[in-house]
Amino acid sequence: MGFIVNPIAGMGGRVGLKGTNGVLKEALARGAEPIAPIKAKEFLEKLRELQLESSIQFLTCPAPMGEEHIRATGLKAQILPMSLDSETTLEDTKLAVRFLVKSKVDLIVFVGGDGTARDILDAMQEVNNVLALGVPSGVKMYSGIFAASALDAAEVVQAFLEGSAQTMDFEIMDVDETAARQDRLSVKLYGFLKGPFVPMRLVGSKQVSPETVDEHENQMATARFVVENMDSKAAYILGPGTTIKCIAELLGVEKTLLGVDIYRDKTLIKDVNEQKILQEIKDRRNVWIIVSPIGRQGLLLGRGNQQISPEIIKRVGKEKIIVAATRSKIQGIEGNVLRVDTGDREVDSTLRGYIRVATDYREWRLIQVQ
Repeated sequence: MGFIVNPIAGMGGRVGLKGTNGVLKEALARGAEPIAPIKAKEFLEKLRELQLESSIQFLTCPAPMGEEHIRATGLKAQILPMSLDSETTLEDTKLAVRFLVKSKVDLIVFVGGDGTARDILDAMQEVNNVLALGVPSGVKMYSGIFAASALDAAEVVQAFLEGSAQTMDFEIMDVDETAARQDRLSVKLYGFLKGPFVPMRLVGSKQVSPETVDEHENQMATARFVVENMDSKAAYILGPGTTIKCIAELLGVEKTLLGVDIYRDKTLIKDVNEQKILQEIKDRRNVWIIVSPIGRQGLLLGRGNQQISPEIIKRVGKEKIIVAATRSKIQGIEGNVLRVDTGDREVDSTLRGYIRVATDYREWRLIQVQ
């Protein structure tokens, strides 16, 4: 198994940069901390928990691109003959893939986001016999190659070893991060990667909300229901998405489509990061979170809204999380369950169980969170 870690993946999330490509220095200046090492550790420790290490020969990159994490978990690996600068690049990822392909690995597992998936795809254009699997660590994971979480990725590896995983072609998609920082959604399909598939462990590529009259009417009806139940004295953390944007429209404020905002006292604090949210919600007694799951994937927290961090979720509490989604979005979610991957296993555990989802005017549904 080839193992590649993009050490900077996901660092732009909590600090509100909607990605990390080209803005690493700004992310660090805002206080961003590495996410990928945490995800890599979760994945490798789960492999050990499943007692799979004796069945796997690891090949990995030097230092922060794999070696450090393998050694920290007590595993052994062959280190690829690469030299890395202090700041790794996409060319390092591509070079690693070429080494791994030449070494005839059966599976390449990478820790990163959509940008990393694109780099893997670029380096494997002429290769059809090596499978890939993504451990989600980016800000947004629109591609279908990613497991639902680091723990799920380890379960997929187990199924692959046992011969019970199917092989599928997965869409590799990416968002234009420059456009996203200007609050414009521009998603492009770049190609397909083959990988192992296990139902409920991989959640597929993101499905963009359909732009139909019926869908918009359902969004507005859901938004009216949510607004009618809002407390005028409370503060609301508003996640990204078109359904939440409809709520803002009814409140008379202009929300960012792809950012996280705070609504309080009939005004909007736009495009906030984790630090700003923590500054603004010091009185947590009357603070609510309103979010909508990602289409098809069903991911509620931990994808595209990392500004709503585990610390914020702990302060607000599950009972004050409002979920809004149209009927078609709920029907299109893989497995009919919602998922969370906040980066904090304790917080994820507190969010499990059933949660109420507003799906139309005066219509609630109870949906399980896994």
